Amino acid sequence: MLDIAEELHHWAEQGRDFAVATVVAVTGSAPRGPGAALAVDGEGTVIGSVSGGCVEGAVYELCRQALADGRTVVERFGYSDEDAFAVGLTCGGVIDVMVTPVAADAPGRAVFRSALSAAARDEPVAAARVVRGPAGLLGGLLLVRDAESDEACGASEGDEAGGALEGTLGGHAGLDRAAAAEARAALDSGRTGTVELSEDGSRCPGGLTLLVEASVPAPRMIVFGAIDFAAALVRTGKFLGYHVTVCDARPVFATRARFPEADDVVVDWPHRYLRRTAVDGRTVLCVLTHDARFDVPLLKEALRLPVAFVGAMGSRRTHADRNRRLREAGVTDRELDRLRSPIGLDLGARTPEETALSIAAEIVAARRGGTGVPLTGSDAPIHRDEGERRNEAAA
Repeated sequence: MLDIAEELHHWAEQGRDFAVATVVAVTGSAPRGPGAALAVDGEGTVIGSVSGGCVEGAVYELCRQALADGRTVVERFGYSDEDAFAVGLTCGGVIDVMVTPVAADAPGRAVFRSALSAAARDEPVAAARVVRGPAGLLGGLLLVRDAESDEACGASEGDEAGGALEGTLGGHAGLDRAAAAEARAALDSGRTGTVELSEDGSRCPGGLTLLVEASVPAPRMIVFGAIDFAAALVRTGKFLGYHVTVCDARPVFATRARFPEADDVVVDWPHRYLRRTAVDGRTVLCVLTHDARFDVPLLKEALRLPVAFVGAMGSRRTHADRNRRLREAGVTDRELDRLRSPIGLDLGARTPEETALSIAAEIVAARRGGTGVPLTGSDAPIHRDEGERRNEAAA
């Protein structure tokens, strides 16, 4: 639901009735994961997607039916070899989709509006809903917002862990407390997923499944080095949904005119800027300067930060010389193991655009646990979920 918050927020502000279909579970290979959403308003207008086209028609009809009868339903879509005309996923996976009507005069409408408004404003917010359990609990919504955002918005209802709560799942008070804790954890990680609980909120997997959706500000990509390859990487980073910053110590190169699509263009020594700017576990750092004056102090800082990705451009000779200089500067072998250099996957790239694509491909592979090898001739899963990635890492 939160992935189409901006459009849904407009509908809510206009007082439209609408129904939201949300992917709440995925088994096997599927085009989109939990949290992917499609919505239909009272006039039949549709936004979003739950399957990339495979089952959109059937989900559209479910939304229309939900608008007519006011009932929340969960429907499963898979693949049937026996019935070639059955509605299902041609990729062979299975998805569960929950369809929830949100009428203009519904009692829980205000909570939906709060969730959509916060996500549309790019404020950290998490929403928990029961997606498997007693029919009377399906469709309820509990919302947790970041404490700083709450203060700015004047929200008043909170708890001891910080952050305001809105709404209820409609069951045991312990269920709301447990759901709030899961929502806060989702805010910290920025991830959407499901959790198994009992109806009283205890952690014993049992009668309920919650979908906890998180909407957090876009992750950061910081590109160091205002060169032509950086301009192409800025465009690619924006396409992937990053908040992109370009940083270079040379004011003649680090200009808005050269990087119009960047969110920020900073003139500063790279290592000094990295020390003072905010980064987190989703941040991607791309060092394109391949100049030891900039690279060594910058990478010494970068490799000690809890970021998702640190990559540096350069030839193999540059890479070997840079590693030697970094060791002399006190960088350990363990820290050096985090450095992806030369940056990018081997695509045979030549142009700035092709190079940007190879860098972006490595970033996606690192984020999603991909191998970077061609899918042709491989029997590895095309789509990996978080559980599979953790199991592979443990092995």
